[in-house]
Amino acid sequence: MTRLVIEPISLGTWPTPVEPAPRLRERLGLAELWFKRDDLSGLGGGGNKVRKLEYSCAQAIAAGAGTVITSGGPQSNHARLTAAAAARLGLRCVLVLAGTEREPTGNLVLDELAGAEKVWAGDRPLADVVEESRGDAFVIPFGGSSATSIEGYATCGRELKAQLGDFDTVVTALGSGGTMAGLVKELGPERVVGVDTGAVPDPAATVAGLLGGAVAPGDLRIDRNQVGAGYAALTDAVRDALALTARTEGVFLDPTYTGRAMASLIAGGHGDRVVFLHSGGLPGLFGHHEV
Repeated sequence: MTRLVIEPISLGTWPTPVEPAPRLRERLGLAELWFKRDDLSGLGGGGNKVRKLEYSCAQAIAAGAGTVITSGGPQSNHARLTAAAAARLGLRCVLVLAGTEREPTGNLVLDELAGAEKVWAGDRPLADVVEESRGDAFVIPFGGSSATSIEGYATCGRELKAQLGDFDTVVTALGSGGTMAGLVKELGPERVVGVDTGAVPDPAATVAGLLGGAVAPGDLRIDRNQVGAGYAALTDAVRDALALTARTEGVFLDPTYTGRAMASLIAGGHGDRVVFLHSGGLPGLFGHHEV
């Protein structure tokens, strides 16, 4: 069967810049350290989900859908950017969010500004509530990760090669797996380190599945040492990483994704010439009062 080729819809500002981080590089004793600024991708406050949504929204429009539905936690960056993409494209957006309704802070404020409709899942599985609420909506998967949307991060890998030439590794947060999968598809498994955030039970299997079995789970480089007490928990290492990055480079990270990725980078072992993928998340920082 011939696979349907989906042409992405342009939603972001590309290529995103690559910036040196000299003061942090010196503190960490690295030969080279660069930030790939996908937090500056343009749409809705920026972030890595924009690259995926260019494909997912193209699929929705090709299917004739007038509504998109997706899911996530209350401070989901993916939910915020899905709402923004839907607003730009004139689509209705439904967000199924974990837990019960709460005070609008951080990403929740931006979800409302973009006009998204929220459904609170309570203690029920998100997938069940999505299925119950979907109607004729196009379902964008959790985190926006699919075998199609990972192409957005294969493109990012090509950007990095054009911008920097050679480097040892890219360090990225690993949630639903699509960002790492796309980078691995373009750069190979040996040059990509995914830092587990605790978002999925088996991150290696998730990434390998998105790659269609082209890479074995055991060949992936995954750091599982930054999960701590779980996805929603702030660790001391992450708190320190947020402060160090802000105070050396004036760059702000979030406590769930980029903070964990930076904590892993600080712990070391990822090579001497490193690219840190800044995947966004700043609006969610304002929803984490524990920070």
